[in-house]
Amino acid sequence: MKTIDLDGLPVYRAAPKGSPRGGIILIHEIWGLVDHIKDVADRFAAQGYLVLAPDLFSGFGLTPQLGQELQTLMSDPDESRRTAAQPRFREALAPIRAPEFAEFAIPQLRKAVDALADEPGVDGRIAVVGFCFGGSYTFALAASDDRIRAAVPFYGTAPAPDRMATIGCPVFALYGAHDPALIDALPDVRTAMAAAGVDFSDHVYPDAGHAFFNDTSTRYFPEEAEDAWDRVLAFLDRALS
Repeated sequence: MKTIDLDGLPVYRAAPKGSPRGGIILIHEIWGLVDHIKDVADRFAAQGYLVLAPDLFSGFGLTPQLGQELQTLMSDPDESRRTAAQPRFREALAPIRAPEFAEFAIPQLRKAVDALADEPGVDGRIAVVGFCFGGSYTFALAASDDRIRAAVPFYGTAPAPDRMATIGCPVFALYGAHDPALIDALPDVRTAMAAAGVDFSDHVYPDAGHAFFNDTSTRYFPEEAEDAWDRVLAFLDRALS
C-alpha cells in the first residue's frame, strides 16, 4: 500500500496478493483522502482487487489532515463548536463546490482509469465505488467513461436524466432512509434510470442515514455497514467476473 503520483494527481494504491480479480477506483467523501478511505481501499485489496483512491482535494488546499480536522469539528456533540467551525468549513469547501470543479475532477478520475487499465491482470474489469461526494462522482464517472464495468455509489446524487443515458454499466446504489434529499429524489431516479435503459438497483437501510458506512463518523451504523459491504462484494463479483 503506497501513495503514487499520476501526472500530478496523488493516488493511494492498494494492491492484492497475487493477480487481481479486477480494479476499483475509490472516490473519497467531502473530507478528502482521509485514513478511513485508505482503510476501505485496503479492505478491497484484501478481497483481491487492485484499488486506486485519488486525492482530488489536496491541490485545492483541502489536505487529508485538514479534512480529518474538519470532520472532527463538524461532528462535535457541542452545537456551539459546530457552529463556530462552519465558516472555516465553508471556506475550505468553496473551491470544490464551484461549478468548474467538475471540469477538473472527471479528467483526473479518468487518469486513474487509464492507470488501472494498464495494470497487469485487471483485463478491463474496472469498477468505481464512492461515498457522499464520491458517490455523486461515481455516477458521473460511470456516465463519462465507457471502460467502467460496475458502479457503486453510496449516498450520492444521481446525474440529470440526459447524462444517465450515457451510463453503460450496472449501478448498485446504497442509501440510508434518514437522508431526506436523496430519498425524496430516489423514485424519480429509479424511473429515469429505467427510461435510460440503465441496469440500476438500490438498497435502502430503514434505520440509517447519510454516511452510515463511515466507521469514523458519529453517523456510523455497524450492522448496516457490514451488510452493505457483503452486498457490494457480491455485486462486484457478479459484474466483474
